[in-house]
Formats: sequence, structure tokens, C-alpha cells
Amino acid sequence: MSFEIKLPLFEGPFDLLLFFIERDELDINDIPISKITNDFLDYLHNLEQLNIEVASEFILVAATLMRIKSKMLLPRPQLDEEGNEIDPREELVKHLLEYKKYKSVLEELKEMEAGQIDKEKRGNLAKELRSLSESVNVESEMQDLDLYKLLKVFQNVMERYEVEKNKPRHEVIQYPYTISGQRDFIMDNLANRNKISFGEIIEQDANKIAVIFNFLAILELLQLNMVTLIIGEGFNNFWVEKLDEVEEKA
Repeated sequence: MSFEIKLPLFEGPFDLLLFFIERDELDINDIPISKITNDFLDYLHNLEQLNIEVASEFILVAATLMRIKSKMLLPRPQLDEEGNEIDPREELVKHLLEYKKYKSVLEELKEMEAGQIDKEKRGNLAKELRSLSESVNVESEMQDLDLYKLLKVFQNVMERYEVEKNKPRHEVIQYPYTISGQRDFIMDNLANRNKISFGEIIEQDANKIAVIFNFLAILELLQLNMVTLIIGEGFNNFWVEKLDEVEEKA
């Protein structure tokens, strides 16, 4: 047959001391330090037997109680500067009275909080019913729909659609042009003729990107001394002629 021992848990060591004082109806200003020390240590020993970790603050107060107890057993009492006897319990009593005062205030605040939580705010009953129904029923939003709300939703959707449709779009296109490729294209055109006009090159591929790559290819051919330029007739027109053709004429 096994026995289960349950010990009350306290928020801190002063809470435990106040429990002993109130339980035994002791005078807090004249604490029987020997008895309350023994009760305090017995409680800590029981916690240790139950493998419950004892907090450092409990151990500190236990050491303080034992120190006060040893001072009160001394034959010579301690005196202050005016020759009055110093009560070793004075500091402990002071802390207990402060803790008791704050504890009573906390209890009052806890009761006020609990009372406030129990109160329900008065509000719009229909609105509260809708809120409750929305939390348990997914289709509850349909219960308050009317033609005006549907039209407003439709208008908002169409406005968003127009905004999305008119947004500027940036599309990156990979053009099939390279400078080396257009350079070969120009030299192929000059394979069976002496020269070719830039306008004719444009006519073969009027794409703006192709024109740019063809112009860059001509500049590279000039740098490689493979072609020369002849200013022709017409606005912004010139002729491209192979350099070997020019050298043969010379």
C-alpha cells in the first residue's frame, strides 16, 4: 500500500512564512523564530524528498532564519549606538510586513481583473450574432448579401482588372543578332560585288535592332581594315566597300 504526499506550493519564501504565521495565529511583530525556522526547514526537507528542486530564494531565507536563530541564542544581545538592544528579527519582520502589504494589493487587483473579465460589453446584437455565425459557418457571409453589395464587389473587381491590364509590362526579347554574325552577313554581301550601300543593308532587314548590330559590325570591320566607307548620295547614306578591292584599284 502506497501513500501519496502532496505539499502546497508557494510563490516565494515570504509567502510560506506568512502561511505559517497565519496558520498558527502568530504575532508577526514577535515571531517565535525557533518554531518558524523548524517549520520552514521541514517544508524544504519534504520538497527535497519528493525530488522537487528548491529555489535559491528559499535557501537564502532558510539561511537567514538560522542566522537570526543563532543570534537570539547568544548570551550577549547586540546594542545599537544609543545602547538599545537590537532585535535580530527586525529586518525580517520589516520585509514580511512589506510583502504582506503588496500581497493584499495584488489580491484586490486580481479580484478586480476577474470581475472585469466576467462583465460583457453591451453592443449591437445583430452584429454579434453575425460574428458568432462567421466563426462556425463558412457560408454565413452569404446571409447578408444584397444587390447593392454584389454590384460594389463587381465594380471593385473591374477596377482592379483595368489597373492590372494597363500596367506597363517589360518584356525581354532575345534577338538572333550578334556583331560577329552581322559582320559575316556584310562580308557575304560583298563577296560578289565591289560595294554595297548601307540603305540596301537596311532593306534586307529593317528591324531596328538589326540596323544597330549591322552598324556596329561595320565599325568593327573598319577597325579590322577589312572594309572602307564611301560617302554616297542621299541623306545619311554611305557605301561599304571591301578593302582589297580598293587596294587592287590603287
